[in-house]
Amino acid sequence: MNYNVRGENIEVTPALREYVEKKLSKLERYFDGTPDANAHVNLKVNNKNSKIEVTIPMTQLVLRAEENHADMYAAIDLVVDKLERQIRKHKTKVNRKFRDQGATRTLFANGDSKVAVQEVDEEDYELVRTKRFNLKPMDSEEAILQMNMLGHSFFVFTNADTNTTNVVYRRDDGRYGIIEPN
Repeated sequence: MNYNVRGENIEVTPALREYVEKKLSKLERYFDGTPDANAHVNLKVNNKNSKIEVTIPMTQLVLRAEENHADMYAAIDLVVDKLERQIRKHKTKVNRKFRDQGATRTLFANGDSKVAVQEVDEEDYELVRTKRFNLKPMDSEEAILQMNMLGHSFFVFTNADTNTTNVVYRRDDGRYGIIEPN
């Protein structure tokens, strides 16, 4: 596994980089061999609060976790725990579906697997409501106003400038983001 460790408002010291790589390398025990993946690690420090974001894109799934803590080393430990839970949960689901088709470790092997992974489990993802509505053309500022008036954390609208469907959302830090198609 390759590690890409970046720091925002923090210098990534060799000791910190080594600690991140040591902790994330513990995830390799869940795979057959060393996975051919890049672990993107972003370390941030804001107002005496440390934040770590880890994204590991793979062929069958994307592992992603983030954690806030006053101590950066504690945040690293917590984010690795989250990633381990994600892997175990995914492997349990796969194991339940494919018990008779061999070991689940092959699903995390390098390259394509012969077993098709179906992540949707009907009992876990029951659709209970469908909403239909017309998308009114507007700019992002008006969409944010509409979202706040409704008390929602996101709002779907047609961008008046580009005539594409966009989504505005409230971020954890209280600011706003927009999702646009390519």
